[in-house]
This record gives sequence, C-alpha cells and structure tokens, in this order.
Amino acid sequence: MGDKPASADEAARQLLLEQVAAEASETAGLTGCAHFSDRVMRALATVPRHRFVPVEQRTWAYADRPLPIGHGQTISQPFIVALMTELLAPDPQATVLEIGAGSGYQTAVLASLARQVYSVERIPELAHSAEQRLRQLQFDNVAIRVGDGWDGWANCAPFDGIMVTAAAEEVPPALLRQLKPGGRLVIPVGHHHCTQDLRVIGKDAQGRIVSRSVLPVVFVPLVHEGE
Repeated sequence: MGDKPASADEAARQLLLEQVAAEASETAGLTGCAHFSDRVMRALATVPRHRFVPVEQRTWAYADRPLPIGHGQTISQPFIVALMTELLAPDPQATVLEIGAGSGYQTAVLASLARQVYSVERIPELAHSAEQRLRQLQFDNVAIRVGDGWDGWANCAPFDGIMVTAAAEEVPPALLRQLKPGGRLVIPVGHHHCTQDLRVIGKDAQGRIVSRSVLPVVFVPLVHEGE
C-alpha cells in the first residue's frame, strides 16, 4: 500500500484529534486531564504519524490504536502519546530524555514541544531508521543513541523530564538520579504479561520522590541488558 492522498490523511488526522479529545474527557476521572493543552494537541496535529509506521500499516496510521513496527515493538496509541506528553508537560526550554525511541513518533511529538530531546533505543535498526526519519522531517533538536535505557543517558543529565515508552517491573534508579529537581518522570510500571500502571513521578527541590498512578496501560517490556 502506498501513501493515501493528502486530503484523506488530513481528514483522518482531524478525526483522530476528535477521538483523542473525547477519550481525554472520558478518562478524566482517572487521569486528572479532562482535556489536553493546545500545545500537545497541536503537536499531535502536525506530526505526520503516517511517516512513522510501516508502509503496510499506513491505512491505519491515524487510527487511535497501537501498530506493529517490527522487532516485536509497537508505535503507541495516539491517545496514550498525548496523555504521556501532557503528564510530562515539557516547556519550550525543557531538556527531555526518552527511553525507547521506537519509530520516532513520540520523539517527534516531544521535539515539537521541548528545546532538546535525547532518546535511547536498544534496537539498532529502529534507532537508525528513527534518526533518519526525524532528520528528513527536519527535527534538529533530537539526539538518538543505541543503548540500555535502564541506564538513561548520564552524561547529558539532569533532565527536566523523562519519558519511558516501555514497561519496567520497577523504576530504574538511574532515571531517578538523572531527573532534575522539579522534574517529572512518566513511566509504565509492571510485568509485561499483565496490565501495567502508568505513573507520574516527581522530584521536589529536596530530592524527595512523589509518585501517583494515572491509568492502567499495556506496553512492551523495558529490556534491561543486565537481566
């Protein structure tokens, strides 16, 4: 399957935005987000999701659902992308760490909102294709490296925000250390065979950690090379 006409993509994208807004309202009792900010919705509207999915999946590029991208990985459901971005709340001067670049879609959404995004991806083929795709789309505020996301990216820390796009059975200690006071970590926590708990973790000025549960989610596992 090739690309759909631009008008068809535009209509599908608009419908997706309406679906995401409706789901935000429906889940507000759990998430605390009755609606997403204009900045987040604008990023969702402008990042071309069809460029981040395999050609054979492009019919479904603007469906509000995850899609396979190869190597046992997925591109996240747009509602979850919007929710996690809203929870992270990066401002235009923020430096953000992403664990799990995947196709680069969530990376692009973050890069639309933050000053600089660093992303760690353990699968070389995905890292390289995401890097190439983001370069083609002229995101020049992204750096991607191949590595174990459990360890974060210490020599670029601390970060205003950290987003983990795979489920960890526990919060990696290195990520807590690399989070700047006043920053937020958004991460799904739980076993990969079960529903996981999406959490927002904050660090106050004294370095104390505060965590809250947001929503049950299902993510691929965060693989730790040391395990």
